[in-house]
Amino acid sequence: MIEIERKFLVHDLESCLASVEKTIPIFQGYLSDDPERTVRIRIADQRAFLTVKGAASSDGTSRFEWEHEIPLLEAQALLPLCLPGAIRKNRHHVVVRQQLFEVDVFEDALSGLVLAEIELKSTAQKIDLPDWIGKEVTGDKRYYNSHLAAHGLPR
Repeated sequence: MIEIERKFLVHDLESCLASVEKTIPIFQGYLSDDPERTVRIRIADQRAFLTVKGAASSDGTSRFEWEHEIPLLEAQALLPLCLPGAIRKNRHHVVVRQQLFEVDVFEDALSGLVLAEIELKSTAQKIDLPDWIGKEVTGDKRYYNSHLAAHGLPR
């Protein structure tokens, strides 16, 4: 299960959110933030998931990802075992020119950070970027959620 995605900063949130199709509140904590094997617990709109991610490719666009839905009560029981720092965000599904962008608006200590991700079928797939997309941060480890949870906003 290889995940291929690119990640961007969002510089015009108002324009971006004009096309929201769905919003999901997300809370996630990390059992391991080792870049070779990140393990997280995610609660998204009353559903819970255990996810394991492997090391990213050299350009940051792809990596192994295994995700399994688990009972909400089990996820809540695991949260106290998580490392310090957690992520709270709202994920907005924004479709532009038949492309799904998942736009994360972070809260708490990460308030002000807005990232857009797009999953791809291949690393060569072309993307038609909307005007509200800013700088690409694919492969910049400072923008990995596990890094954000542990270290806060990039400097």
